[in-house]
Amino acid sequence: MIPQIVSGDLLDQNVDVIVNAWNRNIIPWWLLIPQGVSGAIKRRAGYAPFWELGRMGAIPLGGAVQTSAGRLGYRAIIHVAGISMGWRSSRRSIQDSVNSAMALVNQHGYQSVAFPIIGAGTGGFGEEGALDLMLEAFAALESPARVIIVRYRQPLA
Repeated sequence: MIPQIVSGDLLDQNVDVIVNAWNRNIIPWWLLIPQGVSGAIKRRAGYAPFWELGRMGAIPLGGAVQTSAGRLGYRAIIHVAGISMGWRSSRRSIQDSVNSAMALVNQHGYQSVAFPIIGAGTGGFGEEGALDLMLEAFAALESPARVIIVRYRQPLA
């Protein structure tokens, strides 16, 4: 499968579900200051998805879990554990996150999903390197879902 790559804001995509680049969920979310994608989701979705996420316990590195979308208009949010306890991403964590998220997309029959570039921000992998790893993972997958990868770009003021 070949995802569409767009520039913009993950939270402005017309899809069924979005993916949140999260962590292993071992440190309670309320002790963290969500940044990047997670911070934007928290500001617009509210606390509900994160309360659900907190009750789910530890997520294996590269794993994925699903919560409600809170105040967002999506059917769900898929949270992936793309970074280690040392706040670093790797080839494996990025590609396993793609595979785990797409397994949930397929399991629930979602027709469309939008991903941020996993591991590029807090994970420190860099946008181009992380995007290349994601594209490699998608090339090995099959799904009827439409997939968008969003390169974050702030709107011009």
